[in-house]
Amino acid sequence: MSGAAGLRVGRWEVRDVLATGSFSSVHTAHRATADPEFPLVVALKILPTGTHTPRQAAHLRELVAAEVALLSKLRSPRLIRMYEVLTVDAPGRPELDGATAVVLERADGSLDTVLARGARPPAGPVLLAQICEGMHHLHHAGWVHGDLKPGNVLVMKDGSVRLADFNLAAELTGTHAYGPAFATLDYTPPELVWPEISEQGRAIRPSTDVWAFGVLAHLVLTGAFPLPGGTAAARRDAAVRYARGTESLRLSPDLPDVWRPIVTDCLSRTHEERAVHDAGSLLRRIEAITGATRAARLPRLRPLRWQRPAMAAAVTAAVLGAAAMYLTRDDEPASGYHRCDAGSVCFFSGPDGTGEMCSWIGDDPDWLAGAETCGWAAERPVRSVFNNNQERTERHDVAYYRGAGFAPAGDDLARATHRTGCTGVNQQGNLKGTYAPMSHRWVERC
Repeated sequence: MSGAAGLRVGRWEVRDVLATGSFSSVHTAHRATADPEFPLVVALKILPTGTHTPRQAAHLRELVAAEVALLSKLRSPRLIRMYEVLTVDAPGRPELDGATAVVLERADGSLDTVLARGARPPAGPVLLAQICEGMHHLHHAGWVHGDLKPGNVLVMKDGSVRLADFNLAAELTGTHAYGPAFATLDYTPPELVWPEISEQGRAIRPSTDVWAFGVLAHLVLTGAFPLPGGTAAARRDAAVRYARGTESLRLSPDLPDVWRPIVTDCLSRTHEERAVHDAGSLLRRIEAITGATRAARLPRLRPLRWQRPAMAAAVTAAVLGAAAMYLTRDDEPASGYHRCDAGSVCFFSGPDGTGEMCSWIGDDPDWLAGAETCGWAAERPVRSVFNNNQERTERHDVAYYRGAGFAPAGDDLARATHRTGCTGVNQQGNLKGTYAPMSHRWVERC
C-alpha cells in the first residue's frame, strides 16, 4: 500500500508507510483541514476490502468490524484511541478504492521494535504493568484481544504503551469468545495450537491473553522466549509437549525472582489452571512489584452515545449495522443486579438493583471527581448494592463512606466504624434509610 502516499482520505493527507501486515497497512497522515478537535498527525490504517474475492472481502470486513466495534465501545488510556472510520474514495486507483480507513492515535513505535534492538528495555517492568492494565481493561469490559504480542503493543511519545490491533479481538459470550482461526505461534496457548473450529470460529477465552502475556513478559525481562526452540514451529511443539507433561517449563535464569511466580502462573499448562490467575489479580501482583499506578480511568461498560454518526456510515451497513444499533440506542437502563460485572462493586439508585448504576473494580476516594464519576449520587441516595468481587483476594469486602477521601461526614461521626456501611463479598441487598456515600474502598472484612 505504499501507493497510498499523497492520497486524500476525508480530512487527512496520507504520507509515509509506518507498517504493513497480512490484512492492512498503516500510514502517517496529516490533517489538511482546520478541525482542532483532531490532532495534526495520526496513524491511518487502511484495510483494502475492495479488490479481493467476495469471500476474502467478507473476511476483511469482519476484521474491520471487530476493531471498530471494540474501539467504539471502550475508552481507556491503555488502548489506542480511534478518531473516525472512513471509506477511501479513489475510483482511479482500484487497489485502494472502497478500502476502509481507520484513523488512530499516532504512536512512536512498537514494543517489537524496541525488543529488536537487542537490549532489554530498562523500563520493562513498568511497561508490563501497563500492558497488563490494558489487558485487564479489555477483559473487564468483556473482550479478549486474541493476538497479544510485542508488535501489537505501541509505544507512545511519553514512553507509555497502548494495546492496539484489535482485528482478532472478540467479545465474550458467556465464558467464550469466537474469532478467526489465526494466531501468532509463539503467543498461542497449547490448547489452541490445533483447535477445533466451529461455524462461529475459534473459541478463545481471557486465559488466551494471559498465556500470551506470560510469553511477552518473559521476552521483555530476559530477551528470550520461555520455551526452547530455534523457530516458532519448534517452540510450538515444545509448548505442546509441556502441556502434555512430557517437558517441564525451564524459565531463563535471567528472569528476576520476583517475576518467576507471575510468569509461571501465566504459563500454566491448561486453561483451567491459568484461569485462576485473571488479569485483575495479575495486575495487583505486578503493581506490588513495580510500584506502578494505574491510568486515571477504566473503560465505560455502558455504551456512550455516538458522537459522530458519519463514522458508522463510513463502513458498510452489513458489517457494522448491529454494532451501530448498539452504540446509538437510547433505551432506558436495564434493571437487576446481573448488570454488575464479576470483580466489581455496584451501587444502584433504586431497590433490588434497579435504576442507575455506578460500577467500580477498585477503590475510589471521590465519586464525583475521581477516576470514575457517579453523577446521580450527588442528588439521589444509594438504595441497593452488590459486591460481586468473586476474586477471593485479601481485600474482598467493600466499605463505603459518607464523605470523600474515605472520611466520615455529618451523622457518620457518631458511628463507631466511621463508615456509612459495608457489604461482604458476593452479598447484595437494599439499604435502609438515606445512604449517600461519596467514596468506597476494599477491606479485608466488614
